Amino acid sequence: MSARYIDSILFDNKLDKDSYLKDLAVVKYLSYKRQLSFSSNVTFFVGENGTGKSTLIEAIAVAYGFNAEGGTKNFNFSTGKTHSELCKHLILSKPGHAKDGFFLRAESLYNVATNIDNMDKLPSFDPPVIESYGGVSLHEQSHGESFLAIVQNRFRGNGLYILDEPEAALSPMRLLTLMVEIDTLVKKDSQFIIATHSPILMTFPGAEILEFSQKGIEKVNYRDTEHYQITKRFLDNPEKMLHYLLTETD
Repeated sequence: MSARYIDSILFDNKLDKDSYLKDLAVVKYLSYKRQLSFSSNVTFFVGENGTGKSTLIEAIAVAYGFNAEGGTKNFNFSTGKTHSELCKHLILSKPGHAKDGFFLRAESLYNVATNIDNMDKLPSFDPPVIESYGGVSLHEQSHGESFLAIVQNRFRGNGLYILDEPEAALSPMRLLTLMVEIDTLVKKDSQFIIATHSPILMTFPGAEILEFSQKGIEKVNYRDTEHYQITKRFLDNPEKMLHYLLTETD
């Protein structure tokens, strides 16, 4: 694919002066840089908790037209207005038109599954909506199974797919399955923007990794991420690290 469905975001820097968002590192960075560009069809947002990864990825999704709690552009349910106003201050550069798209977040997958079941109780949906998700209610599957059922059945290609911490739903083996699905969809002219803590997922070939920190956002190599370095040190010698950690807490 020569062009992405989103190749950059521009921040208008017009937040209310009392907005709590101004204290987030990612917003301070955007206030200074004004723009964030994507150079790959798979982009990972990584970094420590509280640096603004999920806040930004949610804002991008909502600015693009997705429901804040997840789903396609046709999903309009809401169990509570919890998303920030950041989406109102982002201007998306959209060089290509996506024929498909989905915002999938592990934490609100239950709400998406419930909305699908509720839509299928209405006579206006024929065939049932669940047929596009594998034919089995997502509530009748495990968290990980329902997550993968959406990716494998609902993601059709030629689309923009935004995922927020998919590893929360998936085992390491299922993460590898997800990577196979991502690869298949990228070959069908798709773009992924993913917030993650998973050092497994970050290994996806050719992916761009943007690391969020209190200093801002920086493009990094996989082995330079804190996630990789901490995980490697731990797996190389878990006894030593645990001894150090637990001794320090005595």
